[in-house]
Amino acid sequence: MNLARRLEEQDDAIVTLGGRAFVADPSGALWCEQTSTLVVSDLHLEKGSAAARRGTLMPPYDTAQTLDALAKTIARFGPRRVVSLGDSFHDDGALGRIAERDMTMLAGLQRGRDWLWISGNHDEGLSGVLPGDHADALVEDGICLVHVPRVGQGGAEIAGHLHPCVKIQTRVGNLRRRAFVFDGARLIMPAFGAYAGGLNARDSAILSLFARGFSVLALGRERVFAIPPGQCRPD
Repeated sequence: MNLARRLEEQDDAIVTLGGRAFVADPSGALWCEQTSTLVVSDLHLEKGSAAARRGTLMPPYDTAQTLDALAKTIARFGPRRVVSLGDSFHDDGALGRIAERDMTMLAGLQRGRDWLWISGNHDEGLSGVLPGDHADALVEDGICLVHVPRVGQGGAEIAGHLHPCVKIQTRVGNLRRRAFVFDGARLIMPAFGAYAGGLNARDSAILSLFARGFSVLALGRERVFAIPPGQCRPD
């Protein structure tokens, strides 16, 4: 997909970080045409089955739903590389619970492209078990892709972990949407997983990472929407 075409379609979906342009996609993925890389974060596959083991009844369809959304996003962009920014699985036992059909689908998505799993705080120890490359972080052209945001980081950073979302007032009441939160040096990805949930962008854990303020792109069904930070309501 041509980046210039995306620019024409939706200027406010473009995020510049470390001198590189990225497209913030309404799926929650981040696309870099320059490197043909698709970045997703916090898939939390098998969160439903983890909850069931603790006695919480949740529909056991989150993995299939998340992989279906990922398949559609991959089909739209055709990336040469996919980077999953940690917490791709909800816990270390998720690979033992995932359905065979879902593993087959995941293998199909990986086929023919590079795939990098960044280690998260939920899914350590997947190297050598799950196909693909594995790393604690990826540093490329001065941009660090990592799961947990680094306090006092140098250079540009793309991170996950915090699952940012925004709460805004509309004519019909409050609306809560997952969101990209960023400034010129750091971007926090929204969670991609169907059951991942979210943390309000006004929470101190997020605010503390953006001392000079931040910008917000909230996920809509077909596009992202720039939301003035002053319109983002606390919980």
